[in-house]
Amino acid sequence: MNMFEKSVKFGLVASIEYSREGIISKQIVRNNAGNVTLFSFDEGQSLSEHTISFDQIIHILEGEANVIIGGQENILTAGEAVIMPANEPHALKAVQKFKMILITIKG
Repeated sequence: MNMFEKSVKFGLVASIEYSREGIISKQIVRNNAGNVTLFSFDEGQSLSEHTISFDQIIHILEGEANVIIGGQENILTAGEAVIMPANEPHALKAVQKFKMILITIKG
């Protein structure tokens, strides 16, 4: 079930709040081709290193994140994006609180 109604406009940044010392995710679209998820991370929050068998794109909407891919750090700020290759270890850490879109492409 998608949390966002199709054919109805919405603001990405305004569609998710921050949680004190937490991470929030909201699924925008999910289907057989992949999914699009909106995230917010409070400052200092992180996702430990993991892998996924699909390519993923992270696009930062506001704030600043350290996206570590294969051991290489990438500091991203609002408006910047990075592609995380399938099967490549990656991790995320909030340098400051941030909001992002995560696009997962299956296939």
